[in-house]
Amino acid sequence: MKLPLRSIIASPGTVAPLRSLLVQRGLQRSYATHRDLGKDPAESRRKAVTPFNDDGFVPWSELSTLEKASRATQQSFNFGLVAVGLVLTGGVCYFLYTDVFSPDSKTAYFNRAVDRIRKDPACLAALGEAKKIVAHGDETTNKWRRTRPIASTLKTDAKGNSHFMMRFYVEGPLNNGVVNLHLVKRAGHNEYEYKYLCVDVKGHQRIYLENADAKVSGGDSKKFRLFGVNWN
Repeated sequence: MKLPLRSIIASPGTVAPLRSLLVQRGLQRSYATHRDLGKDPAESRRKAVTPFNDDGFVPWSELSTLEKASRATQQSFNFGLVAVGLVLTGGVCYFLYTDVFSPDSKTAYFNRAVDRIRKDPACLAALGEAKKIVAHGDETTNKWRRTRPIASTLKTDAKGNSHFMMRFYVEGPLNNGVVNLHLVKRAGHNEYEYKYLCVDVKGHQRIYLENADAKVSGGDSKKFRLFGVNWN
């Protein structure tokens, strides 16, 4: 049995809204097609570049003005970190050289003084065997001798002479002692000279390894003095 076909006739009132809806959809599709024409699909899908997620893979020419500013900010921050790191590294290297490795460093003079004490007969007689003599800085709550600071002073007098003074302690199998060191760098000179290097041990006379004042007085005693004038 055949079903009767009914013709669908749109009323005049429904034709106009339907036609306007179709026209609007056609314009939207046409606008979207022209807007996306020639755009790289990868570019349309990429995330916006910020100072926190920029990995440098997006070319500079494809960045917007805001993204270029973000990349410039990130690069400036990275450059600042590198500069700070270089300054800190240079400061550490300078400190190590001036305080440890330089021939005029505090550590170098400390080691030289200890070596001389271990080789001096008078010091060995008062302190004991050279291999058992140890030196360290001021007493602290730390039991490790290497961490005890060495007291030192560096100052310049009115004549422009530099004075370097140091004090530390020595311990031997027989006795303990206090070491005092005084170096002078004359104005216009590049090297320090000993003013004195002495060791004080309880129950013993002060042991001088260097004494510039005694040398000067000894040299003056050999001169002939007449009418207040020293004659050679």
